[in-house]
Amino acid sequence: MKIIHVSTSDLAGGAARAAHRLHDGLRRLGEDSEMLVLRSDGHDPHIHEFHPPQNPLAQLRRRLRRFRIERDFSPCVRTRPAGLEAFTDDRTKYGRSVWKRFPDCDVINLHWTRGFLDLGDFFHHAPAPVVWTLHDMNAFTGGCHYALGCVKFRVACGACPQLGSHDVNDLSRQIWLRKEGSYRKSDLHLITPSRWMEQKVRESSLLKSKPVSTIPYGLDTAVFAPFEKNTARNKFQIPPHASVVLFVADFLDNQRKGFSFLVEALNRLRLQDVVLVSMGKDPPNCELRARHIHLGRLNDDGLLAMAYSAADLFVIPSMEDNLPNTVLEAMACGTPVVGFDAGGIHDMVRDNLTGRLAPVGDVDALASVMGELLQDGERRREMSKRSRDVASREYPLELQARRYQELYQRVCRTPQTHGGIQRDPT
Repeated sequence: MKIIHVSTSDLAGGAARAAHRLHDGLRRLGEDSEMLVLRSDGHDPHIHEFHPPQNPLAQLRRRLRRFRIERDFSPCVRTRPAGLEAFTDDRTKYGRSVWKRFPDCDVINLHWTRGFLDLGDFFHHAPAPVVWTLHDMNAFTGGCHYALGCVKFRVACGACPQLGSHDVNDLSRQIWLRKEGSYRKSDLHLITPSRWMEQKVRESSLLKSKPVSTIPYGLDTAVFAPFEKNTARNKFQIPPHASVVLFVADFLDNQRKGFSFLVEALNRLRLQDVVLVSMGKDPPNCELRARHIHLGRLNDDGLLAMAYSAADLFVIPSMEDNLPNTVLEAMACGTPVVGFDAGGIHDMVRDNLTGRLAPVGDVDALASVMGELLQDGERRREMSKRSRDVASREYPLELQARRYQELYQRVCRTPQTHGGIQRDPT
């Protein structure tokens, strides 16, 4: 099969890395897999960066489309609450110029396509069967990527709390209506990495009628493997005898990631010589009693594995999450995971076996389970072995790629009730 993965990036962000890993796993199985991305940060020859047409008419169309999108979003800029992540329009300035440049293929696998793929244009003209891997909730909401407890995606959005809006016909309702029109006649199969995300799809008004399969992420467990702890700590100048807690998020000020809960929990610990190690774009601004080391972004998988191996615990206090790659990476490196029992985290972390889970938002419980494990080295060693075993047995890259391979074959054999149109090569 010829498979085209569509993603805004190939490496920037967890969804992009997950898409690239799947692409790599499929190529290892002998499949003809390629990626079409808006921005490429890697050197894979099978990843193609999109270059929009540069003729004057095409440039004018992009400017007009961008103006319309920015005009519609401008009233929300002043009303959006702080600390929220992206809110994404279903339109992009590229319009039909993306699908017109799709290579011939047997199946298209969409991933995280913010700012790249214009959904209405694409689904009306998709040139091949479509599989969509949902890395977050955006496909079935009026623009948010995680609903944070809001259930309006079950109906038709509107009066969106993430826009600070009280208008039922606000931007979120308009986006929802356009998505409803785009999906109505589309043949697509949805893939959710977690059982939690599958449940959200089945609750949604936009996608509940579409077929959905749950296929967890996979990763190369030969790369993400335990390093000797002192060697790993020396690499990052982490004190060899400290109790080390690791936190990872691209943007540490994203409220959903719960960094403030972690800081509060660490401040409640009565332990000596605790070090917080964080990874992400910018160092956080926080009042933390423990020593703090910020490593910035690490894009090399080998260095990431060393960072996980340097920690005694990986802590993920997310309020909502799908199937975080960071949890899989930590477990594959033999690092027990502590966090809130949110979203798909429960799929991976077996409470009291590979880590500990606390009720969402319960800082006292989070501090308690962190303190228990930091003081019990033998228990951590048992959890480390189990974590590595679960990651190796249930989440290897080859297993994920074979599951996708089988699904692609089924999708390609299924008659399409609403086919695309002949692509315009111009």
